[in-house]
Amino acid sequence: MVDSPENSLPKLELELRRGALVLAVLSQLREVQYGYSLRQALAQRGMQIEEGTLYPLLRRLEKQGALASEWRIEDGPPRRYYRLNDAGEALLAELTASWRALVATMAGLLGGSAG
Repeated sequence: MVDSPENSLPKLELELRRGALVLAVLSQLREVQYGYSLRQALAQRGMQIEEGTLYPLLRRLEKQGALASEWRIEDGPPRRYYRLNDAGEALLAELTASWRALVATMAGLLGGSAG
C-alpha cells in the first residue's frame, strides 16, 4: 500500500524540524539553561521538543564539545545546567550562516523572498 501525500506529510514535517532542532537548541543556550527551562524557552517561541529528544541532543552536543554543563542545586533538586562554550558559539555562528543561506536558496526555489 502506498502512502498518500496526506499520510506522508507528518513524517516529512518531522524530518524538516529535526534538521532545525540543533540550531534552535544552540540559539537558546547563549544563556545558561537546564533542560526544562530550555524546553519552555523553545516552546514559547513555537518550537516544541520532547524530553526524549532534547536530553540525548544535549548530551551529544556536549560530547561533541559545543556545550559545557554543571550540576547546581538551587531551590529544589539538583539540575544540570548547559551553556555554549567557545566552540559552541562558533558552531552557532556557522550554522546560522548556513541556515540563512538555505532559507535564501529555498525562497528562490519556491518563488518567495528570503525571510
